[in-house]
Amino acid sequence: MVLLFRSTNGKSPAVNLRDAFLHGIAPDGGLYFPETFPRLSPDEIAAFAQLPYHEIAFRVLAHFTDGIISDHDLAGICREAYHIPVPLEKVYGRVSVMRLDQGPTASFKDFAAQFMARLMGKFLRDEKREITILTATSGDTGAAVAHAFHNVPGIRVIVLFPIAEVSLSQRKLMTTLRENIRTVAIDGKFDDCQAMVKCAFADPALKHIPLSSANSINIGRLLPQSVYYFYAASRLARAGEAMVFSVPSGNFGDMMGGIVAREMGLPVRKIIVPVNENDAFPKFLASGSYQKISPSRNSVSNAMNVGHPSNLSRLVAVYGGQMDETGNIHRMPDLAAMRRDLFSSSISDERTRATIKAVWDKHQLLLEPHGAVAWRGFEDWEQTETLNGLPAVVLETANPAKFPEEIEKMMGWSPDIPAVMEAALKLPEDFDQMDADYEKFRAYLMRRHL
Repeated sequence: MVLLFRSTNGKSPAVNLRDAFLHGIAPDGGLYFPETFPRLSPDEIAAFAQLPYHEIAFRVLAHFTDGIISDHDLAGICREAYHIPVPLEKVYGRVSVMRLDQGPTASFKDFAAQFMARLMGKFLRDEKREITILTATSGDTGAAVAHAFHNVPGIRVIVLFPIAEVSLSQRKLMTTLRENIRTVAIDGKFDDCQAMVKCAFADPALKHIPLSSANSINIGRLLPQSVYYFYAASRLARAGEAMVFSVPSGNFGDMMGGIVAREMGLPVRKIIVPVNENDAFPKFLASGSYQKISPSRNSVSNAMNVGHPSNLSRLVAVYGGQMDETGNIHRMPDLAAMRRDLFSSSISDERTRATIKAVWDKHQLLLEPHGAVAWRGFEDWEQTETLNGLPAVVLETANPAKFPEEIEKMMGWSPDIPAVMEAALKLPEDFDQMDADYEKFRAYLMRRHL
């Protein structure tokens, strides 16, 4: 039976995975989310302990692709996409760090982008269509998407990024590619970039251009990001044992992968949702009043500089509420249940930097700013509850080498640079630049699609 996806705004018809994937955003401006979540049995989850990552990915994602693509094709996509190591490094007791920074752009976003590029490429080949992907990035998404979709037939990619808020290595991983990849530096914030992308999807003047997204507004980003939660549990938890995860959060796509895994049956005691100084969510969780932050605050954990997380509407939907794309809540979620399942705190730059130093001094574990936010958020949670011997995983989402100035400042030495980043740093850049002005962006898109 084909699983259907509904818009969080509730005004568009339900669609199958292929349509949700290719359109990216619903016609009513909402985000697609499963009508119901397929459930894995405890025995199915227990069997993951004996399986490699690509096979776990196949068994999880097959529940969403049933009736859309064959199991044979899905298995092939998973084998091609997932030859990335996923180190689980024990730090102390049953607390581990999951390093999601071993992919081609040294970011957790490689796990979704590599899968998305292959699945979208197959859909377009089957339909003999072409598409333009619009993506806003606060640091790592653009590079992961650019590398994954580079030279995929039938796909053009345009990446928007805030010129002053990405590191040199983050920028060069996307601005040094050519062919079907184009990057645009925006004189503004990530939220400006994201708003311009959303406006383009809703713009009748652009209806002649087939558009999609590879941001976490696309359900195709969230589903593959659920897999590494199952993987971590398969290596660290006993059968049926609940996990604690701490996930550094900006646009909330990574955290929502954990929610998807939990809704599919993975035993989870708590998902910790630490943010940087963009603290709209912990304030909402505490007070029940949501106020987005505009403009977003610039923090050292730059990929999380998001004043209004798009995926918050999906989280609200899981708990029975409804939030539109602007952040207005039309139906309140079950706050008591959210507080039971989730914990969130805001980690200042001062605390982030202090955590990098303290964790290295105590554990000889090198974190970058986003991982440091996750670690400190985990420590904040431990001030309110005890782990009681359960396994806990702190997600490290980017390679420390992406932030050499910060590491040098804290540690007095620079981290080793992965080969892919070293190669990109030597290449010449080629990108466009414009103000945070949607009318200019619309004209840019129309010129490129004459």
